[in-house]
Amino acid sequence: MKRALPLLLLALTACGSGGIDGLQTFTYPAGDHRSGSLIYAENPPAGGPHNAVWQNCGVYSSPLYNEYAVHSLEHGAVWVTYRPDLDAAGIDTLKKLVDGRPYTLLSPYEGLDTPVAISAWGAQLKVDQPDDARLKAFLDKYEQGPTAPERGAACSGGYSGTR
Repeated sequence: MKRALPLLLLALTACGSGGIDGLQTFTYPAGDHRSGSLIYAENPPAGGPHNAVWQNCGVYSSPLYNEYAVHSLEHGAVWVTYRPDLDAAGIDTLKKLVDGRPYTLLSPYEGLDTPVAISAWGAQLKVDQPDDARLKAFLDKYEQGPTAPERGAACSGGYSGTR
């Protein structure tokens, strides 16, 4: 019986993270629209106050403003970010990951502490390789997923600029 408890705790831990090793989760209230430059607890942000306009989903070759991208997360988008020095093969791998997925953002992000980070409203995963299978698992779980406060709201017709 002593062995059952650690196995049960391990099973509960895996269940709570959706089975994605390294997943971090956060809690943020929705609808907190603000103007100007904002400070976020996570880098890149995974929710919180944001601009009243959302970032149009798509693939970008320049960094995005956090404030617009976070609004897209609120709408159910997943934001895949990578270090600007990621090689072309790695960027191509990430482009293939998001190809055909309408609620995704892909952009370089300065100051990442890992080569790749993937974020949704209230969830984030950081990985060392752009071909890490956990990226697809995260995308499958969180694109238009249950943590998005405004799931199904537009991911187009917003802001399409970059920094």
